[in-house]
Amino acid sequence: MRKSLVGNHIRKLRFNHDEMTQQQLADKVGVTRQTIAALEKGNYSPSLELAFRIAHFFDMPLEEVFFYRN
Repeated sequence: MRKSLVGNHIRKLRFNHDEMTQQQLADKVGVTRQTIAALEKGNYSPSLELAFRIAHFFDMPLEEVFFYRN
């Protein structure tokens, strides 16, 4: 499987947010735990809507949660 060109800091943000589980974040942003796992592993690029929901949940600008890999 090809890695996504969109990287993220979700795992670190969850850890810094009271060691939130993947399931807890998934419930907050309306996706499955498997989606959060795939994002963290770099196997899935989020939709723009999901990226904004995750950034908003962590109260951070989008570009501090997600980044483009060359």
